Amino acid sequence: MLETTSHSGLDSGALLRRPVSGNTVPQTLPDLLLIERARSGDSSAIEALIRRYGARLFRVAHSVLLDPQRAEGVVLEAFLAAFADLSRYEPTGKFAAWLTRLAYGHARAQRALSRGMHAVAGTPEDIGTGLDSLRERAALEQSIMALPEVFRTVYVLRMVEGISGIETAASLGLHETTVRTRLFRSHRRLPPGTAERLRALPPLLELSPERLEHIATQVLAARAHQGSQGSPP
Repeated sequence: MLETTSHSGLDSGALLRRPVSGNTVPQTLPDLLLIERARSGDSSAIEALIRRYGARLFRVAHSVLLDPQRAEGVVLEAFLAAFADLSRYEPTGKFAAWLTRLAYGHARAQRALSRGMHAVAGTPEDIGTGLDSLRERAALEQSIMALPEVFRTVYVLRMVEGISGIETAASLGLHETTVRTRLFRSHRRLPPGTAERLRALPPLLELSPERLEHIATQVLAARAHQGSQGSPP
């Protein structure tokens, strides 16, 4: 059965704002159809998948690295790796979970390389025009980012991204019981009412349209370069 997808956190007005191939790919196409087109080299299908899941990958990378600039780099690396060889993806699992696990692995590897460096949480970007909203979102993000990483990443995927416990487990390579336990412990560590405040505010840890555009442009440029390198003279 074809999987359904979530478009949370995307800049819908920017979706496919620039044509990258001769075909237009409807944003409502399910993942498996987009993947088949992407495997055949359809750059508009690749872009559609990047825009569909860029925000989720950014959130999971940010939850590990606590730095939006480095998180953007991880998302770019994950997409480059994914689209370099889509044959590694098995349709028996959700594509979103496969991508998320790829980004999570890249983020943890990068964190391990810089473990000796002092991690500083990035300043929230584009988090509202009202001063009260900005302050509340900043405080909420700081509370979540202060969680230990094993709790933080689970909390971000379950409560901020809003995906199921089963998909979170698949994304992080964990047992579903472990996800439930870590989420429960996260709730106990956070200030009372955090979940209610999350529901009342726009999504946290947003991937800005500019970052998303940059990632999509870089991936498509790399794909075009690989295609030209493989073409006969």
